[in-house]
Amino acid sequence: MKKEQIAQALKSLQIEKLNPMQEESLRANSQGKDVILLSPTGSGKTLAYLLPLLQELKAEENTIQSLVLVPSRELALQIESVFKAMNTEFKTCCCYGGHSIADEKKSIFGNHPAIIIGTPGRINDHLSKGNFMPDTIHTLVIDEFDKSLEYGFQDEMSEIIAQLPGLKKRILLSATDAKEIPDFTGLNETIKLDFLDPEAVSPRLKLMKVLSPDKDKLETLFRLLCTLGSSSTIVFCNHREAVERVSEYLGSKGLYNEFFHGGMEQPDRERALYKFRNGSCHVFVSTDLASRGLDIPEIESIIHYHLPINEDAYTHRNGRTARWEAKGTSYLILNEDEFLPGYIEEEPETLELPEKTARPVQPLWVTLYIGKGKKDKVNKIDIVGFLFKKANLAKEDIGQIDVKEHFAYVAIRRSKLKQALNLISGEKIKGMKTKIEEAD
Repeated sequence: MKKEQIAQALKSLQIEKLNPMQEESLRANSQGKDVILLSPTGSGKTLAYLLPLLQELKAEENTIQSLVLVPSRELALQIESVFKAMNTEFKTCCCYGGHSIADEKKSIFGNHPAIIIGTPGRINDHLSKGNFMPDTIHTLVIDEFDKSLEYGFQDEMSEIIAQLPGLKKRILLSATDAKEIPDFTGLNETIKLDFLDPEAVSPRLKLMKVLSPDKDKLETLFRLLCTLGSSSTIVFCNHREAVERVSEYLGSKGLYNEFFHGGMEQPDRERALYKFRNGSCHVFVSTDLASRGLDIPEIESIIHYHLPINEDAYTHRNGRTARWEAKGTSYLILNEDEFLPGYIEEEPETLELPEKTARPVQPLWVTLYIGKGKKDKVNKIDIVGFLFKKANLAKEDIGQIDVKEHFAYVAIRRSKLKQALNLISGEKIKGMKTKIEEAD
């Protein structure tokens, strides 16, 4: 039965074959021991523990059986999305700051989730309020374990684990090899799987440096982005203020971009991320928050506007590109007072920027906001049908669709935006009037 469950989940995900790391994780987790899995960002770690979790869940138990702790809201939402796409009989509840704790409590009591996915702070809030009983949780996953420690979640995680008397299995995942695993994890007999192989990425990742004649590197960054054209690019800065300053400068030069950092409101972060994912935006300016834990496929270029604070940060930033079999390029912008960090052993090739560059064309896609979502019984099929019938769009005019609880985002061809908005003005979706507009 368990094999059938996994086969069905993979079919739902449209995955024909697991990669070697995922296969090994399935074998290791079937042995009843705790597992530490080390594997690079983008290698498929989420599935490497969700499939073993699926094997542990019992349909006849109408209780919370597994807890997944993560360091960020985006990662929590991403994991929930993958599990839901597996189309199993089990339900999940996603808990994180910036989201209504009352809605989460209602979901826990009403939906009887088998898995709770959440950030340590929010899970502690629920436990302190008695919003769920932790006694039935037998499996604990800590994803991005090293990042959780880096973010200072030791006390919260220790407090949570101390309240899990029925814990029988622990799965820890990381993209770097932690020097020491704290005692509070309670690891017993452990199987360690190490798939960290820096040599595996290097042939696919090209490293280049770009010299800035000015200490302020904004103009050099702009010219580099113009040179890259429509390449999907993340620009990494070390501080939130710098992220907003860089984004504002690029916007003032007519180069459309979205920015992303931990100080933003959750809806704003989600909207920016969604636009980048669906191709409505080619340039994403971010702190290291975007260096891991986010599922953003097909990123072609990484730009280090600021030099990374350490080698780990450098590795994780670069890990956003050249994933799986894809190739990518990492650019380091250096002014005359900056030098390559010691951990970059080979001298990168210097990219000479042309004197004159044309601004990149606008992205092919643009994002529509629809003010109805899952709570209104609106799904992807409803949205596609509405856009076919009312907006006169063809299949190839509609891109990625993401339906949230109270609203939805849809990517449509930019060339069809005005036509679509004119035709659907005043129209109802499933008999309901709603706001439909270009997402700001």
